[in-house]
Amino acid sequence: MTKAPSLEQVRPGLYELAPGARKGMRVPVRVFATEKLLGEMDEKVFEQAANVATLPGIVGASFAMPDAHWGYGFPIGGVAAMDPAEGVISPGGIGFDINCGMRLVRTDLTWPEVKPRLQELLAGLASRVPAGVGGSGFVRIGRDEFRAVLLRGARWAVEAGYGEPEDLRFTESGGCFDGADPDCVSKRAIERGHRQLGTLGSGNHYLEVQVLHDSGIFDAHLARAFGLDRPEQVVVMFHCGSRGFGHQVATDYLRDFLHAMPKKWGLPVIDRELACAPFSSREGRDYMAAMCCAANMSFANRQVILHRVREVFSRVFGRSAQDLGIRTVYDVAHNTAKLERHVVGGRERELLVHRKGATRAFPPGHPELPRDYQATGQPVIIGGSMETGSYVLAGVETGAVSYYSTAHGSGRAMSRTRARKSTSADEVRRRMEQHGILVHAASDRGLSEEAGFAYKDVDEVAEATEIAGLSRRVAHLVPVANVKG
Repeated sequence: MTKAPSLEQVRPGLYELAPGARKGMRVPVRVFATEKLLGEMDEKVFEQAANVATLPGIVGASFAMPDAHWGYGFPIGGVAAMDPAEGVISPGGIGFDINCGMRLVRTDLTWPEVKPRLQELLAGLASRVPAGVGGSGFVRIGRDEFRAVLLRGARWAVEAGYGEPEDLRFTESGGCFDGADPDCVSKRAIERGHRQLGTLGSGNHYLEVQVLHDSGIFDAHLARAFGLDRPEQVVVMFHCGSRGFGHQVATDYLRDFLHAMPKKWGLPVIDRELACAPFSSREGRDYMAAMCCAANMSFANRQVILHRVREVFSRVFGRSAQDLGIRTVYDVAHNTAKLERHVVGGRERELLVHRKGATRAFPPGHPELPRDYQATGQPVIIGGSMETGSYVLAGVETGAVSYYSTAHGSGRAMSRTRARKSTSADEVRRRMEQHGILVHAASDRGLSEEAGFAYKDVDEVAEATEIAGLSRRVAHLVPVANVKG
C-alpha cells in the first residue's frame, strides 16, 4: 500500500483512504495531518489503519491522529468507534500500557525562584519517584488491598491520604472507570502490579519540570482558566501508566481472543495483533472489566506520584504544597476503550471508542467536564520529547469529526533501536545541558532511545491538530529538568 495516489486530501489537515483501497474495509481511513507529517508517516500506519477498518461493527471511519506511527494492532495514534451490539473490542486498539496518560500540575513558583534549586529539586524527584524497568513504589499494600485500588482508582489514593479531593475533579472520569471487576484479571497480573504504585516505568515515561514563558502562550484567556496565570510559571508534567499490571491484562486476553476468534465466533484473523472479541460476548465484557481495573490502577499510580511531587517541592522550598499552589490542571488518559455517546448521521448513539495513543478532547459544555472547564473545553496535553517541550490545548466543538479525539504526543519518527545506534547517552546529556535542561535517567540505553530527534516535531503536531479542528493550542511548555524512565 502506498500513500499516493490512494490517499486523497479532503480538506486542510485531513486525508482519506477510500474503503475500496483494501479488501474487507467497511469504512474509510481518515488521517489528520499536515503534508509534512503525512510524508513522515511510515507505510505501516496506513496498512494498520486499513486493517482496523475491516473490524466488525466499526462506525464512521478508522482514524489516525497527526502523531500516528506504527504500533501493535492499531497504529499508535489510532481511533475507532464500534457499535456495542454488533462490534468488537480489541486489546490491540487499546495497548499494553492501559491508561498510559498525562498529568499536568501547576505551581505558583516562577523560574527565577526555581532555577537556583533546580538540581536539588531534580535529585529529590528522582529519589522519590522510582523510574526504569520493574521497580517497586513506596506504597506497601497486599493483594487484597490492591483489589480495592482496581475498583476505585485515584479515589482509593485520595482516601488513603495521597492527594486532595480536588485532584479527582480535575482527573478524567474522576480518576475511576466504572465497571472494573478484579475477578476478571489473572493472579499473574496482580502479582506484577501490586507493588508498583508510585512508579514511572521505562521507555517514553517521564516526570518533567517545565516553564511557561510569555512567548509560549497562544490563548491567554484559556491559559488563565487552566491556572497558567503568571509570567515564567513553573509546572510539572508526568507521563506513565499501568505498568506490568496493564501489560499482563492485555497479554492474557490477546491470547484468549486469538484462540476463540475462528473457533467460537467465526471471526477472520486478518492480523494476529488485532485479536478481538464481540463486545456483547462474555469474553468481551470480561476484558472490558479487566481493562477498567488497569485504567484504575494507572489513575491511582499517577495520583500517588503527584503526592510524592508535592512532598519534594515542599521539602526543597520549605513551604506546604498548598502554599506553593501545587494543584492538578488535568489528568487525561490515552490507551483506553470507553462507552460514550456521540452524534452519528444526526442521531445520538452509544459507541465503544478505542483510543490507542490518542486522547479525548471534549468541547465546551460537555457534561463530563468539571464546572471549571465548562466554558473552556477540556484541557488536552500533548507531550513532546524531553528536548523540545510539550503543549496544552483545549477541546473544541469541531472535534466531533473524530469522536472528540486528538493527538497525545509528538509520536516517534525513529525506532528505539535506530535511535540507540544513532547517538549515545552522553551525547544526549551534553545536548540537553547546552539547552539548559537537566536530566536524570534510569538507564543510558533508555536515554539514547528517547533522544529528541527520534520524535516528530511537536510544534508541527500541535499545529496540525488545530488545523484539523481537533483541539486548540493554548500554551507551549519548555522543559528544564527531566526524570526519564
